[in-house]
Amino acid sequence: MAILNDKQIEKIDGMITPFIDHQVEEGTVSYGLSSFGYDVRVGNQFKIFTNINSNEVDPKDFKRELLEDRKTDDSILIPPNSFALASSVERFNMPDNVTGLLFDKSTYRRCGVLTSGTVLEPAWEGWLTIEISNTTPLPVRIYANEGIGQVLFMQGGKPNLTYEDKDGKYQGQGDRPEPSRMK
Repeated sequence: MAILNDKQIEKIDGMITPFIDHQVEEGTVSYGLSSFGYDVRVGNQFKIFTNINSNEVDPKDFKRELLEDRKTDDSILIPPNSFALASSVERFNMPDNVTGLLFDKSTYRRCGVLTSGTVLEPAWEGWLTIEISNTTPLPVRIYANEGIGQVLFMQGGKPNLTYEDKDGKYQGQGDRPEPSRMK
């Protein structure tokens, strides 16, 4: 299984919508097609963790009131040592023989901002929920509709069971950040 290059990614019709066939860089945190991946943009809707009631986060019993909704047309501040969820601008429709891995963009990584290594499984479709961590003791600014991470794509044979086959709990998720949930 090899990482797909720009020519191979372009040939997979409908995998990324909207698809930008070049790297947009000037005056922005870059996004679009790169040599061996695709730089995704973060949308303008965020869910930021709040700890008003000194709660705990339990993935088996997730309380949505732990998240505060925020929407912006420009940028948003993520508090120090905090965490936010956002959605990608791009919608993905993964072929049943391709998987993707989301990695940090170095522009943000060098500012202490991490995106988790989310996996885009074969036959998964929807908008990607992006987990953003501010590891610094200062607020950090995230720019809506600009690059936030890079997805690397790998192609192999069709697996016995795709995300769609197993009716994955995040299949078809919408264009708003989706918190943790149990099936």
